[in-house]
Amino acid sequence: MNRRKTLGRSLVVLALLAAVYGAAVVLVSDQYYQLMLTLVAVWAIMGISWNVLSGYSGLVSFGHAAFFGLGAYTVALGSVHFSLSPWLTIPAAGLVGAAAGILVGLPTFRLRGHYFALAMLAYPLALLYVFEWLGYQEVAMPMRREAPALYMQFADARVLSMIAGLLLVAAIVASLLIETSRFGMALIAIKQNELAAEGAGIETRKWKLRAIAISGGIAGMVGGFYAVVLIVVTPPSVFGMLTSAQALIVALFGGIGTVWGPVIGAAFLIPLSETLHAELGNVLPGIQGVVFGVAIVGVILLAPEGIFWRIRDMLQARKAPVEPAPAEPAPADRPMPDNVVPIPAGGRDGASGGAGTGGRVMLEVRGVSKNFGGLRAVREVSFTVPEGAVIGIIGPNGAGKTTLFNCLNGFQIPSAGEVLFEGQNLVGLPPSAVCRKGIGRTFQVARPFTRLSVLENVLVGAYAGAADDATAERNAREALTLVGLGGSADRIAGGLANKEQRLMELARALAGKPKLLLLDETLAGLGAAEVEDMVNVIRRLSRTGLTIVIIEHTMQAMVRLADRFIVLDHGALLAEGRPQDVTRDPAVIEAYLGKRWRERA
Repeated sequence: MNRRKTLGRSLVVLALLAAVYGAAVVLVSDQYYQLMLTLVAVWAIMGISWNVLSGYSGLVSFGHAAFFGLGAYTVALGSVHFSLSPWLTIPAAGLVGAAAGILVGLPTFRLRGHYFALAMLAYPLALLYVFEWLGYQEVAMPMRREAPALYMQFADARVLSMIAGLLLVAAIVASLLIETSRFGMALIAIKQNELAAEGAGIETRKWKLRAIAISGGIAGMVGGFYAVVLIVVTPPSVFGMLTSAQALIVALFGGIGTVWGPVIGAAFLIPLSETLHAELGNVLPGIQGVVFGVAIVGVILLAPEGIFWRIRDMLQARKAPVEPAPAEPAPADRPMPDNVVPIPAGGRDGASGGAGTGGRVMLEVRGVSKNFGGLRAVREVSFTVPEGAVIGIIGPNGAGKTTLFNCLNGFQIPSAGEVLFEGQNLVGLPPSAVCRKGIGRTFQVARPFTRLSVLENVLVGAYAGAADDATAERNAREALTLVGLGGSADRIAGGLANKEQRLMELARALAGKPKLLLLDETLAGLGAAEVEDMVNVIRRLSRTGLTIVIIEHTMQAMVRLADRFIVLDHGALLAEGRPQDVTRDPAVIEAYLGKRWRERA
């Protein structure tokens, strides 16, 4: 699997970098440059901490100094008041940072975008004043003349540099394991499209809480180590704005969303800022801030995603074009996978018929209404969906079709009514829980995870119905084959055409092994030939016995697909019945189809 190969290559690179860092520590004897090596490792770890939350999930944090500072004071106060060794208090500082992350995340994850970033900024500022008010303006680490090594007080500064290097290796390994696991995939999906991630079965709040706990733990740990390096801990030095800014900037400069970004950023910016501060600090106070400011401006102008991604994209552009994958059989003619059981003969008749219309009720909608203030988007809609049926929901723009879909799978909570799936009321469940119950969903506007490959996009959906990664990958590949994208598994989703994005999103919904599939205008934006291909895929899926509810405006396709139509107008149920009956209904023609349809019928 590609992620295992990526992990293997990354570990080789890590081993080489560790060897180079170790050699530098051994060969450099000057204490100033030893301190610089230590600081590079410290701020690389702090950047990795920020990256675990913000780089992977996209939730920009301006407040990581809160975790860093709590870790520093855990070690400092533990040494002053309880004579505890940093060998014990640095791990404890990690636990304090993790606990603080959870406490911060529980209320703050209710916010989005810049509101989240600004809320995060408030925590270190508040803690700065709290610790000053408590009388901890300066906390000096006591000198220990007996057993100094027990308190990390070494005569040779190279020992601290080596410890910093080992902590950095541990942080990189942790980040790599996240990046190449289901955890990292979930965070990246949340970053690129949180609604699509939630609809694919990812419990976004749970994964974000895990991310901020790990992120806070790493920041607390390195903050505790920084207290040992700093010797004297003050609130501005560990809770100040520059602390959060450095964590953010080294990650942004090197590249967010990858473990190597913070390492690149710290290796470049920390020596530069420290050297300029030593040489020009007396002439230009605060020159470190200038360095970081210039770095941010440069990244925004030249490499918005960071140096790592800029270089990677340039290298990929120079590669020879990959030979296109051999054409697959047409979706309608491709043999079904062995585990797919078609509907018995005598079921669906041609394009539409009676398949599933007499089976047990899979979905029952009872009096669902949805109000937005004074606007009644959906008004007391009731209908049933038999197992194995294809139900088409039609109606004019603004009729409430997508709002109804959102009520069915948890994106909106109905103002009134019930949604029963296999007898269980789904109202109040989040979309991720509804997905895991067995309801898949596509969106009116395709929502790909653009930086992930096609296979990885579908894997995100496969995790909802798989207990382990091997099963998830197998289900994802089966879903891609079913929709005709088996040969495109390794392509990057951002480069797909509209039809391919639609098919990939359909595969993502199928990979979770749903019992009911909600398709929201899957044919939107497609040309005539592409519509025909997509219709063949949907008909193929219906022949497997999958229950489908589809919203669509392309009536020529809908009459070939649906067993029954449900017509909405101004949020209310206007008509319901077989396509041939509904399309002749004068009320439907008047409200939706128009006179031209009647003339052609």
